[in-house]
Amino acid sequence: MLARATEFKRQGVDIISLGAGEPDFDTPAPIRAAAVHAIEQGETRYTPVDGTHQLKTAIQAKFQRDNALAYTPEQILVSSGGKQSLFNLCLALLGPGDEAVVQAPYWVSYPEMVRLADAKPVIIDTGIEQGFKLTPEQLAAAISERTRLVILNSPSNPTGACYSREEMVALGTVIADFPDVVVVSDDIYEHIHWGKDPFVSFATACPALAERTVTVNGVSKAYAMTGWRIGYAAGPEWLIRGMKTVQSQSTSNPCSVSQAAAVAALEGDPSVVAEMTRHYKARHEAVIEGLSAIPGFECHPGDGAFYAFPRVAEAVQRLGLSSDLELAERLITDARVALVPGTAFGAPGYLRLSFALSLDDLREALDRVKSAVMA
Repeated sequence: MLARATEFKRQGVDIISLGAGEPDFDTPAPIRAAAVHAIEQGETRYTPVDGTHQLKTAIQAKFQRDNALAYTPEQILVSSGGKQSLFNLCLALLGPGDEAVVQAPYWVSYPEMVRLADAKPVIIDTGIEQGFKLTPEQLAAAISERTRLVILNSPSNPTGACYSREEMVALGTVIADFPDVVVVSDDIYEHIHWGKDPFVSFATACPALAERTVTVNGVSKAYAMTGWRIGYAAGPEWLIRGMKTVQSQSTSNPCSVSQAAAVAALEGDPSVVAEMTRHYKARHEAVIEGLSAIPGFECHPGDGAFYAFPRVAEAVQRLGLSSDLELAERLITDARVALVPGTAFGAPGYLRLSFALSLDDLREALDRVKSAVMA
């Protein structure tokens, strides 16, 4: 869908793309200035595989400040994006015969990373009725003697759902009974959050499990730095060491200039992130209201990230289509609006749209979708 939207735009067709999962804001000026300064100072050579001392120090301070978590430098790995951190983890931890628990809707890469490590993703369906959240009962039923990893993402891509402290503790209580299970907490949308319950990372909510929890984060989403490709992971030293080994034989260190920019981001004024999040929240409210007015669309409000994930099964039926894939095709062809089918996220009958666009563009897109559905 993204490729087709790009091609339509190249041809001069008026397409509104709600598919890309990246902020529409520019990287803040102090961060850009830090990168320029790094170039001028000659910081353009190899760095340690696992990240510079300056960035690791900033990451340590971030975890202590935001999450009350203390890590040594040996427990931190800086990678070329949070995605690489997750991939490193799967390759370092999983192998043939192992299983990883993945809740659906899921970020599209989770099950594929597990499969690339020759392990099996065990998919648990969570739908709109349960707020797109995994229950302790579902988790307990999915864990077996082969389970090595449980993947949690809060706030979620694609749903915006966010676990409360109590919900994290309830999941942790189940996991505590399985000493061979590692948890990865994907916190990449941590600061893009507006739910009534404060954000909490899994290791913070479940300190007894911190020694087998890997927390993954990065600067891409919160600081509008998707193209800079800096993510990081923190966790037990033995596992971070294995992840470092994987990285050393694939990409080696992440970009030196981007690391300098990431230091400026993590040590900079947090009000910049708060201001961007204020806009995301306003867009979220407008999008939920607009989607709810479209016949056959059912939408659950999110607590963070910048996505909405409406159930559209009724709209599919209304239009005489067979699936969310056909609906997405109809919308890009007839409404000139690009969205991503829920099937890609393990949730047939849904669509994902990003509201990292201006309110004017979002309202125009929703009007087009509504007209196409009601035609």
